[in-house]
Amino acid sequence: MSPPPESTDLPAGLASPGTQPHIEYTIDELAREAGSTVRNVRAYQDRGLIEPPERRGRIGIYTGAHLGRLRLINHLLSRGYTLANIQELLRAVEEGHDLRDMLGLERAISSPWSDEAPQLFTLPALVKMFGFAFNPVTLAKVIKLGLLEPDGLSFRAPSPRILMAGAELARAGMSLDDLLAVIEGLRGNVERVADEMVHIVVKLLDRYGQGELPPKEDVPKLAELIWRLRPLAMMAVESEVSRALEKSANKFLGDRVVQILEHLRDNPGAQANPTNKLPDIPIA
Repeated sequence: MSPPPESTDLPAGLASPGTQPHIEYTIDELAREAGSTVRNVRAYQDRGLIEPPERRGRIGIYTGAHLGRLRLINHLLSRGYTLANIQELLRAVEEGHDLRDMLGLERAISSPWSDEAPQLFTLPALVKMFGFAFNPVTLAKVIKLGLLEPDGLSFRAPSPRILMAGAELARAGMSLDDLLAVIEGLRGNVERVADEMVHIVVKLLDRYGQGELPPKEDVPKLAELIWRLRPLAMMAVESEVSRALEKSANKFLGDRVVQILEHLRDNPGAQANPTNKLPDIPIA
């Protein structure tokens, strides 16, 4: 699988932040030129993200190299990287790694595994979706499972798909409490499997030594390998869930169908109790 369309390319001048080192700035001029603040410059300097300035008397003189590094830090922060992440990336660059390759590896590891976007629901909308069985006790269970998160007067669903599926099953007559119990049990098993799958990737990285950087020529290969592993891991999980569902359906539902057929054979005039008929399932 190829990486997503989002590029790891850096804006011009940021890949090699040491451009125009002969230009000089005071700390105020540097912060203003980079669109930052003096406080940030000093904080980055204290963390070792920016080299100290050259001292000329009581004045610190910064260069174009400092400006390039500061712009790079601002760019990475805007992309969601923490200062700790940036510190590790810059350490890798100083050891001879290509920044684009390092960003590509980090993105292969940390990018979301789903393209699903969170969605907000009001309480009346949820009651309409699930029916009056969606009471305060049930809502508390749903929040505890992380299927909904309070967001002001609304609720944020990190995975609207599972919420929609639950609503469809509830409208089909299944107990909402039973469905939540299944999700709770599934959560633990899936997380255990996910840990084992991710451990495979960890082993790929740890073969260079725990916490050690891979050789720079291996970084793009590792990123490509992780991108290939991601869909394969999803396919393996989906395949196993499908196999387990088929096995359970044949084991339990098959028995019930046989019992119904035997009952009809022994009682040819038997009619289903109208009060127990399945509810109509609305078609979207």
